[in-house]
Amino acid sequence: MKVIGLIAEYNPFHLGHKYHLKKSKQITNANYSIAVMSGSFVQRGEPSFIDKWTKAKMAIDNGIDLVIELPFIFSIQSAELFALGGVKLLDNLNIVDYMTFGSEIDSLNDLKNIAKILVQEPNFFKQSLKRYLNEGFSFPVARSHALKDVFRNCRHKIKNPDNIEEILKMPNNILAIEYLKALITLNSPIKPIAIKRIGSGYSDKSLTNRIASATGIRNSILKNGIAAVKKYVPISTYRHLTNYIEKYGQFNTLNNYSQIVHYLININGKHGLIDIMDMEPGLENRFIKKSTIYKDIDHLIQSISSKRYPKTRIQRILIHLMANLTERSFSQLSAHHPSYIRVLGANKKGFLLLNEIKKNSKIPIITKFADYRHHNDAYLSKIITMDKISTDLYFIGLNTRKPFMDRDYYTTPYMITD
Repeated sequence: MKVIGLIAEYNPFHLGHKYHLKKSKQITNANYSIAVMSGSFVQRGEPSFIDKWTKAKMAIDNGIDLVIELPFIFSIQSAELFALGGVKLLDNLNIVDYMTFGSEIDSLNDLKNIAKILVQEPNFFKQSLKRYLNEGFSFPVARSHALKDVFRNCRHKIKNPDNIEEILKMPNNILAIEYLKALITLNSPIKPIAIKRIGSGYSDKSLTNRIASATGIRNSILKNGIAAVKKYVPISTYRHLTNYIEKYGQFNTLNNYSQIVHYLININGKHGLIDIMDMEPGLENRFIKKSTIYKDIDHLIQSISSKRYPKTRIQRILIHLMANLTERSFSQLSAHHPSYIRVLGANKKGFLLLNEIKKNSKIPIITKFADYRHHNDAYLSKIITMDKISTDLYFIGLNTRKPFMDRDYYTTPYMITD
């Protein structure tokens, strides 16, 4: 049994994801696949376009054998924490042989060497980084310059040190480096495999290539309807998207939470906001000030974000605010991750994987949500309760007349047994 592990969002599952899975199996000769997938909210600080069970259905229908949920507390974090949460979960399954991920460059060795420097932080790197920061460079630019200096002056080599800045600007490369950092930090036996991204770039907003980005697909659906993306997604994805819009009447976006956010900023005030995860002293004042000229969330984010505070960070803070996730609570809960394996979907091979996980891992498997209560673990209870809060919050955004509370309790995983 050879097992591939992936960390994904499938928001929605598209042809690029299908290519990545096929290529992963070809390179590794693996015959089983596990996806750790973000649930109701995604890493960019947005509600998932579609709910987590629909995403799991798309993944299983397109060849993933087992889908498990990345806990909410990690799914809406910086690339570093998102990657660490996902890799920790894969590593603790104790059955994963390979982890595959996308990158814009085709040199795993370059990505590995960058990751090693960032984990080890040799004195030369730290001194160089400090010098550039003192000269007034932003942290990302200072780090790029410091890495360039390291690769020009030490035994660690990459193909072209002058390309460091470009490498670190590309979203898939950034995540790839964070995955590698996590594997190094955990001393994981999982073997990393980088697969060069093809087709549109991660952030491309238009459909110019048959292998389009998830961003482009979502934007096109919102502007032109589902029919506009039919040739850019697998048939099953198109079917699930159609079923979703028939059921809920809309796809979820951050603007659906405009009134809630406005209320929470005002009710929390300065002292409440300062404790929210990812907030820093002074930034809470910008939230309070800009909320007085509030139109909607897009307008608020635009007015608060800056070079120092990117749009995605502001979005994540808003999600943390709605879920009441504080720095203190994240610190306490993340130290006890992983506490459980939450199954969102599985096929016949996925059931075999679950049996292997039971034999090799001490972490409890949760298929029926209420079963978490059978485990006498306070931290498991707290972390999975945050998942429930995020699910409830997700369906509040859809403004559906159907009951939106407690979906985790009465929605079963997507299981294919034949």
